[in-house]
Amino acid sequence: MEDMIFYDRLQFAFTITFHYIFPQLTMGLSLMIVYFKWKFLRTKIEKYNNAAKFFMKIFAINFTMGVVTGIPMEFQFGTNWAKFSELTGGIIGQTLAMEGMFSFFLESSFLALFIFGEKLMGQKLHFLTGFLVFFGSWASGWFILATNAWMQHPVGYEILENGKYVLENFSALFTNPWLFPAFLHNQLASVVTSAFVMASIGAFYILRDKHSEYGRLFLKTGVVFGLISSVLVAFPTGDWNAKNVAKYQPGTFAAMEGVFETEEAGAEIVLIGQPNMVDKKLDNKIAVPNILSFLTYQEWDKQIPGMDQFEDHELPDNIPALYYSYHIMVGLGTIFIGVMALALFFLWRKKLYNIKPLLWTIMFLVPFPYIANLTGWYTAELGRQPYLVYGLLRTSDGVSPTVSSGNTLFTLLGFVALYMLLGLLFLVLVGKTINQGPTPQKH
Repeated sequence: MEDMIFYDRLQFAFTITFHYIFPQLTMGLSLMIVYFKWKFLRTKIEKYNNAAKFFMKIFAINFTMGVVTGIPMEFQFGTNWAKFSELTGGIIGQTLAMEGMFSFFLESSFLALFIFGEKLMGQKLHFLTGFLVFFGSWASGWFILATNAWMQHPVGYEILENGKYVLENFSALFTNPWLFPAFLHNQLASVVTSAFVMASIGAFYILRDKHSEYGRLFLKTGVVFGLISSVLVAFPTGDWNAKNVAKYQPGTFAAMEGVFETEEAGAEIVLIGQPNMVDKKLDNKIAVPNILSFLTYQEWDKQIPGMDQFEDHELPDNIPALYYSYHIMVGLGTIFIGVMALALFFLWRKKLYNIKPLLWTIMFLVPFPYIANLTGWYTAELGRQPYLVYGLLRTSDGVSPTVSSGNTLFTLLGFVALYMLLGLLFLVLVGKTINQGPTPQKH
């Protein structure tokens, strides 16, 4: 049974990790495409329109890959997690269906119109189609986050005699106190990824002295969007999410912050340390006294319950993985703010385009927002374990009893091979698009 649960979790973790590489770019990029199109309508400068169409090509490649990798992931609710689907389908099925019926069809329909319909519709309607692509992609995130928010903090439900969960209050799904902070944090984090991708393409063009006009535009836009979104990811949205975890999942909060023992005079914030699960402490830690209490409750001496205040079943089942995921996310986010602030300073001084070390830094940082986004999701999901629905339905009670661990492992290996081929195809297509550049081809 333990092997079956392990492979079910491993397969879902792999497929959702690979899948989320793509929507985290499309959600943020859609906003920046709307910005370019809006700039074109205001200024009538053609480079803004070309920039919008160029990044919509990259958007379309990511969107296609997201669809291809997302479908098998959703099938796993029926194959690997049939009991979970049976018990909670009356609730999560509604938000997932709304995501598919409303957001996905809106996004995909107007994506085609944006790519192929500019001459037919005119510029104002073309802008509208771009805006609706943006709206659809963010609405998709809203419905997915509504599903996840209910799993993190279940509200508005009723348990029937047969053990199934049904909605008692539909509006509670969308007024869940967990939802809005998580949605803003997730969407702004996707803007961080998109900003770094755009800035790195700009830096690449400048360093190669190719498409230099667009390189400067992409770099400038990416840096401005990148700094604003990086700051907003940290505060207020990151702070808001952390306070929700402290309020609704206090054992998880203690684990992700590395608070093993309750301190009477306020909790320190750990900058560096390694969880020692044998001695129940952090090894080689560097910490600042009382800061965690102040950041969480705005009181220097406020007590924060440590892991010693909770039973084992009230704590996450993989504390080191949760701790490291959280601190990688926070550490990378801090680096992003620093790099983008430095880049904006030199942009203001009109020197950024000539500082090659900084351009190389921006270009090679592009994988790290993806890592930060994924470790952020790992923090949320590892923190919820050992529950599928926090406090209600344990992970061990949600698996499909008739799917063996061997079957799951076999299909996992198949997914790995297939997704590696898809990943290679994705890199080739995006690389070719970037190499061609945003300048319209002359026929």
